[in-house]
Amino acid sequence: TFTVEEAVETIGFGRFHIMLFLIMGSTGVAEAMEIMLIAVVSPLIRCEWQLQDWQVALVTTMVFFGYMVFSIILGLLADRYGRWKILLLSFLWAAYFSLLTSFAPSYIWFVFLRAMVGGGVSGHAQGREENKQIIATCSCSNPFLSLGKVFWLAGSLLIIGLASVVNPTIGWRWLIRIASIPGILLILVFKFIPESARYNVSTGNTGAALATLQRIASMNGVAMPEGQLREPARERRGRFKDLIHSKYLRTTLQIWIIW
Repeated sequence: TFTVEEAVETIGFGRFHIMLFLIMGSTGVAEAMEIMLIAVVSPLIRCEWQLQDWQVALVTTMVFFGYMVFSIILGLLADRYGRWKILLLSFLWAAYFSLLTSFAPSYIWFVFLRAMVGGGVSGHAQGREENKQIIATCSCSNPFLSLGKVFWLAGSLLIIGLASVVNPTIGWRWLIRIASIPGILLILVFKFIPESARYNVSTGNTGAALATLQRIASMNGVAMPEGQLREPARERRGRFKDLIHSKYLRTTLQIWIIW
């Protein structure tokens, strides 16, 4: 018998992981563009709608408020229904509300729609963190984990460069529409992302988990380990109150403060 972790280590690092790294890394580009968009649009909406300082600041606040609230909700849903479904939902959600923002008729609508964009973007992490774990399981993949930060930086630089050209010519509404393109393109390549084998095993769906592992092995041109895929012993799932247990409280508080 073998576990998912043993299968991933046996399969090794190859074409599948490079494809996964590029697709999921691209979510960092889309996410950075949507988050950093406010910085390059705020001066323009301030003039158009005659906003005060606190109103401009509220836009950014509501984006991250949406991110905070929906990251909890989507995280719980991903544990129940799977990473793949929630990741697809987040791509569709973020792209839809981002496009709607470009048609916002008033400041109130703009704030509301950007908060919804923040909520959609928060779901990207459900797939990105899972796939980091998949790549990290391979012993030769450390450089790729380090390179992952480049995507966020690329997205930030891209939106600033676009703003310098688009804002003075065709306006901030077109900048928002152009910034939504990476998210839409990700939806088109989404079919290449498999559901997490770990998730399938945890829900007892070993057949689907095995199919995913066989697909990875086929793309990498290697053989699967011999034997049958073994389900891990069922353990109690983590709960929120575990984070504030005396054993973990110090670490929890340190991470919260750092973030």
